Amino acid sequence: MSTPTRQGSVQGTIPWQPGAADMESVLPELRAADWEVGIRRRAQTGVLGVFAELPGLIREAMRISWRADRTRTLVVMVVTLVAGVMSTFGLLSTQRVLVQLFSGAPTADRVRAALPALALLAVVTMVRGALGIVMGYAQNGLTPRVVQTAERRLFEATSLVELAAFDADAFSDDMERASRGPDSAATLVQESANVFAGVVNLLAVAVAIVVINPLLLFALLVATVPNGYAALRAGHLRYEEFVAGSVRRRRLWVLERQMAQRDSAPELRSYGLRGFLLGQYDRVMQAQTDVDLNLARRVTTTTSVGAVISGLGLAGVWVLLGLLLAGGRIPLAASVTCVVAVQAAQRALSAVTFQLDRVFTQGQFMKEYLGFLQRATAYLPPTTAGVRPAPPALERLTVRGACLRYPDRDDNAVDQVSLTIEAGQTVAFVGENGSGKSTLAAMIAALRTPSAGVIEWNDRPLADWDADALRARMAVVLQDHHRWPYTAAANIAMGDLSVRPGLDRIEAAARQAAAHETILTLPHGYETLLDRTFKDGQDLSGGQWQRITAGRGFYRDADLLIMDEPSSALDPRAEDALFQSIRSRQGTRTTILITHRLANVIHADRIFVLHDGRLEEQGTHAELVAAGGRYAELFTLQAAGYHSRTDGNGCDVTHDGAQG
Repeated sequence: MSTPTRQGSVQGTIPWQPGAADMESVLPELRAADWEVGIRRRAQTGVLGVFAELPGLIREAMRISWRADRTRTLVVMVVTLVAGVMSTFGLLSTQRVLVQLFSGAPTADRVRAALPALALLAVVTMVRGALGIVMGYAQNGLTPRVVQTAERRLFEATSLVELAAFDADAFSDDMERASRGPDSAATLVQESANVFAGVVNLLAVAVAIVVINPLLLFALLVATVPNGYAALRAGHLRYEEFVAGSVRRRRLWVLERQMAQRDSAPELRSYGLRGFLLGQYDRVMQAQTDVDLNLARRVTTTTSVGAVISGLGLAGVWVLLGLLLAGGRIPLAASVTCVVAVQAAQRALSAVTFQLDRVFTQGQFMKEYLGFLQRATAYLPPTTAGVRPAPPALERLTVRGACLRYPDRDDNAVDQVSLTIEAGQTVAFVGENGSGKSTLAAMIAALRTPSAGVIEWNDRPLADWDADALRARMAVVLQDHHRWPYTAAANIAMGDLSVRPGLDRIEAAARQAAAHETILTLPHGYETLLDRTFKDGQDLSGGQWQRITAGRGFYRDADLLIMDEPSSALDPRAEDALFQSIRSRQGTRTTILITHRLANVIHADRIFVLHDGRLEEQGTHAELVAAGGRYAELFTLQAAGYHSRTDGNGCDVTHDGAQG
């Protein structure tokens, strides 16, 4: 196989033309998108199958609406019914006016005779207009309340579930789909009201038609139902195509981002990827265009057939009207009213068919949302406030045979670990990647519950203490910290929201974390927003963020401070300042330090060495080096990088640990 050529890239030609097989390697298959739940369900459901789920979906919409705002929900329901009644009176009033105007009496007499019906028609028209205003006001006020109620309920669950919930893939997927629930709930409520209003209008027209002549009702169905079915069928075809082309569209979205995003712009230019990406875009877009054209043909055929059948039915209505007029079965005025009623029915049916699909698709998201809330209850922690006592100051922390296994893993991440930490000690958890250090720290911090064994605070299991009060006595600085989009001061003060933030205390914590000087260089100092999403927001480097996060831990001034790789992105000067602050706590506060830089744990009171989830060694630095075990091996490997000598040519030659 020949090597792909790159010539001509300067002139804008595509340097590599991959075939279909190459396309799959360049743009691999994407997983199903969570926001397609309703659309996929609609594509899998037949046209008639939509109606089977509608009652339950509308009932759920009304239940949510009732919970959010009973008054406005009642207003919407009552106004919809009254508006339908007004539609019936309007059509019948129109017929009465026409009957009087088409009578054989003198013009003045006909006008006088029509005045009562005209007055009623005017009143009906004004009432319907007023009802429309009331309906709009009620719905506009109801929508944000529905969103607020549903969203608050979702966040109450997501912010309370135990951390273990996020380890389960199914839970994470459920949560992503459920996140569309609040907006879908508002849409579902509004569209359900619209469907209800459309059905009421259709019934109002049917009543008016029956009053004129029952035979016309059958003719009306023939004239409108085929068109409505064709519209639903066309919608079904659109949903099928949308699902079939979902991967193509999302590939296009990925390519569009690659060609127009700040993050990808440097490499796009430095590697000359413009032609390659444009070539990928052309191929995927052409395939999508071909599908869109085919869909347009199918939809046009479906709607055309429906229109022809409805047209024939409408012609039958006119023929029937003619026969009824010719036979003297109905007056001329009634036939005119019938024409108006048919047009009103066609408009109402067109709106209802569109809204039916909206109710169905949004209802699927609503079902996902409700299902998630139900499943989330399995991960809710027990209520401990007021039931269990608040813990006193830390005197001793004991781990007894602790184990923890993550979902879908065969081995324990932490396996039968036992250790004791006395108040005021600075201890270190060390070991290679995957040894269980962070998992053990998370269990000690009461973020994870051991699968077996127990962790004790002052010789009493953590589960016996009030959970919130227990966590208030701890501060945790995570390696994978979150970058909160608030000011620098707020980011540090978030370490302890139980006290009123004071700038002196914030600055003191920042100094301990070697962050104070960095913050002062920002445009607005401690009031600088740390997110470029906002106006005047600023970006920070990884090391700068790590200092801010450490400052948050120091701000709490907790009995127990857990620091997980607090200096992995720091420069040597900042790292030295940070560890001086950590050493200053020794003897007064308890600190658990997790780090791969073993030079920083030399002064720890106790070092615990983990490997494959088990506690392999423990002791002071001197004891562990003298033992010659895993810790000594790791320390020697790191130390070798800092010992060098100069050879005869003036070049530095690194010694290994033995030579050093």
